[in-house]
Amino acid sequence: MERQIRPIYESLDTGSNKSAIVACNKLLKKHPKNELIKTLKALALVRSQKVEESLSLCDEVLAAKPTNDAVLTAMMHVLRGLGRHKDIVTMFEEAYKQQPANEDLAAQTFFANVRILNWKAAQQIATRMHKQFQEDRYIYWSVISAILQANDPMTTPSMRTLLYKLAHRLVTSSPTPSYVNADRFHLHLSILRELELFDEARTLLESDVGKSICSASLSCNELRRDIWRLQSLLKEEGVKAQVRITEQKDRNWLEFLSVLDATFSSLTSIKADEQPDDSTKTECASDVAKTQELFTKLAEQDGHKDRSALLALLELEKRARFHGISNDTNRMVDLMKRYFEEIGDKACCFEDLKPYLTLDADDSEKWKSFLQSLSPSFTSTDDLRRLINSHKLLRQNLTLDDLNLSAESDRATLYTQQYLEGLKLGANLPSTELQPADDLAILAGNVFVSLWRISNDQKYLYNVVGLLEFALTKSKQSFQTRLMLIRIYRLLGAPSMALEHYRIMQIKQVQHDTLSHFILSRASTFSLASSGDLTFSTECLEASQIYNSNTQDTGDYIARAFTGEKYSQIPEFIIFEDRLENSLQRDIIKIEHLRMRLTHEAISSDIIDMELIELKFIFDRLHHDNRDFEILADYQPRLSQKLNEQTLLFGKSEGSGWLITFLKVYIRAFQQGSDLDDTVEEKLLIGDRPKPASLQNKLPLKDRLRQRTEEDLAELTPDELAFVNYANALADWLEPYHDHARPPPAVVLAEAAKLAELKTGHPLKGVEIPPKNGNASTNGSAKKDEEAPPATEAPELVVRYFDEMKTRFEEAKRASSQSLALHVVTLMQEAFLLFVVETLRFKAPSVVKVNKLGALVQQFKLLRANAIAVLREVSSNLIKHSEEDGTAEQRKCFVDACSMVTVLNIDHDFVLGVAKKFTDSRKKVVEGVGKGVGRICTSYN
Repeated sequence: MERQIRPIYESLDTGSNKSAIVACNKLLKKHPKNELIKTLKALALVRSQKVEESLSLCDEVLAAKPTNDAVLTAMMHVLRGLGRHKDIVTMFEEAYKQQPANEDLAAQTFFANVRILNWKAAQQIATRMHKQFQEDRYIYWSVISAILQANDPMTTPSMRTLLYKLAHRLVTSSPTPSYVNADRFHLHLSILRELELFDEARTLLESDVGKSICSASLSCNELRRDIWRLQSLLKEEGVKAQVRITEQKDRNWLEFLSVLDATFSSLTSIKADEQPDDSTKTECASDVAKTQELFTKLAEQDGHKDRSALLALLELEKRARFHGISNDTNRMVDLMKRYFEEIGDKACCFEDLKPYLTLDADDSEKWKSFLQSLSPSFTSTDDLRRLINSHKLLRQNLTLDDLNLSAESDRATLYTQQYLEGLKLGANLPSTELQPADDLAILAGNVFVSLWRISNDQKYLYNVVGLLEFALTKSKQSFQTRLMLIRIYRLLGAPSMALEHYRIMQIKQVQHDTLSHFILSRASTFSLASSGDLTFSTECLEASQIYNSNTQDTGDYIARAFTGEKYSQIPEFIIFEDRLENSLQRDIIKIEHLRMRLTHEAISSDIIDMELIELKFIFDRLHHDNRDFEILADYQPRLSQKLNEQTLLFGKSEGSGWLITFLKVYIRAFQQGSDLDDTVEEKLLIGDRPKPASLQNKLPLKDRLRQRTEEDLAELTPDELAFVNYANALADWLEPYHDHARPPPAVVLAEAAKLAELKTGHPLKGVEIPPKNGNASTNGSAKKDEEAPPATEAPELVVRYFDEMKTRFEEAKRASSQSLALHVVTLMQEAFLLFVVETLRFKAPSVVKVNKLGALVQQFKLLRANAIAVLREVSSNLIKHSEEDGTAEQRKCFVDACSMVTVLNIDHDFVLGVAKKFTDSRKKVVEGVGKGVGRICTSYN
């Protein structure tokens, strides 16, 4: 049998699912009751997206309560693919009951509960395993499970305390002490910290073995510092940190922070509403003097090779000024000068000094004079770094009066000139290396963006494009240059150029969660899915792969951490999984993909039902925003907007408010267009429902969908707000008619059962099909005796929407804002598709006749005709406008606008090549959106 089954495994491993199914069918004829073959066929079916066909096989195997290891392993993959994680737990529990002496099955049952974060059951199983198999590590499995259950948001405060006390009792009753293993020791300390058993913690930490563990384990040492802080032992910790710094030559920044915290402990320990007396201030001033002497001595010893002591002197002075005990008005600037003289040739200098640049007028002037007195030099990379750092530091303290067209133009020219001069130092570097002068090009880019914001003239953005595209020919690996170009191209309405740079960066793994917002934020504005180009739609799917693999991979990582007794890592893995599972960016991408999908696929009840279930799951999540906005190289002055804010598309960033608003729009529209109510959904749902986000039972979903807050709406652009208002008015108007015409749940379930039996040959589990002579029918005739709601006039907002948006489109076109014009058009298209979703139920004549809704449908025809007429006009307008892009005249305009960089010896022909790609990109998106709108009008006319 093993020889016969081996080819099936090989087919599954190579992704040949069809071959695996054929091979399984052949073997099942000979061995119809073989559980392994059934399981492998179910796995092949799941991987072939034939979910319904796999369900009956799945249920057969589960009903047999398998104990064979191969069956259990394969079945685990099947159930994971179906999202039935609770069934995995049940399967292993049943197997463990049948073979209670099987330690491997016990561990698998434990891990099955771990993967679904069922810590209560996991703790009970681990306790049982320790009693049965007498393995010490199972005590700690039980301990960490109790702690994780205590930390679950659904656990009440009183139960949390009980669970920590249970964990403490388990640790202290262990046959072997916790200090035999650093992770066990960390677990013990975390329990003592939570229960505030500081004396016991101190005894452990001050033992020889405790000191040894903390010196070797960063996580234990961090916990030790936290316990000392909670005990207000900052002074004591500071003394120990001094010893480690001076005697052991430890330059860990945390040691310096411990000394600093100890220095000011006499003041920081005072309550917020109390004022320190003179004696306390005097004591603190004395401590400051001693610490200053220590750090000064260390700075002299370390010199150029280590910056920790110099940075600590700056932090010491900053805190002394904050507490009002600094007596030297020149000291901060003197320290900054010294720091720059020692560390100014390092790339980290600017970021290090940034927190100390908030100076008063006199200090600011002295600092500015010092930096301006430095002579630019291009003799070495060290000199070039000093020059770059001086420019960055000077720019940080510019006032708003300094940010005028003339001064900023001079800066842009200066930075560009010096960038071109600095390129000589990297002339012989391999193509894989970054140019030492790159930051000067990025600085110039920051200034050009500032000039655009001041003047609202796009020629400055063209100069950014010309300069940074040239910079990439010299420094192909410059991540920061590409990020800035992505932002600029989206502002200018050249999305394919932005996507090209994004793909060259080769974003990997979790970076999709932190960085995909650069390209996928409001990506539906540039989507050509309506005309058949799925580029951005595919990008959404690729960016979402990290979330799909997270569900499987992180559970495996947690299981490995248990096996390897890496207890300090387990909470981090769980936090990581939670942040990815409930990622804000994940669900923003989902909404963007949905908006694109509706423009590409024919709208049907299947799409509506499927999307409705998924969106309802998303709606109840507590989202984490993992997006990285700080990664963009920002060298704008402190008093102005950050570069991220300046380059946001339409000046708005989608946050949780934007997401929740669009979720409400689509859930409400799909609810009205769907026949699924909660009863039907519960019966037809295949996978597990998500865990509730919190203990508080909120308002009913229907009421929550109607709620609007100013805070949420503030994240929308004016055009998105108009779309949302239109969607709400449309839903309010049509809701009574949907409620009247929707068929009863029993009818919907009966239809679903018939379809399932037709498709798979097996009845739908748990659903009874009524007799053929039943009275219910899918067109809602069960309600034919009820009076239909009287037909009312469409709301004015719905009637006027498309005409008003056409006016808005003309305004955007006159303002030469291509991205904004596309934003308006794609929202008009979206509003029309939402109208199609809302009226799909009333498309069948039988539904209209039975429910007496003829007068209502007549209004639909008028609204549809008007919307299509407006959209066709906008479509032809866009197509005509696209013919003007990509011409020699448009390319010449681009090159002429780049005069600020071409005059400085950036090759004219190179800029002309950039201009061609740029104008072609703009032409492609305008033409594609225009044709797509026309295709949608034809499809739904």
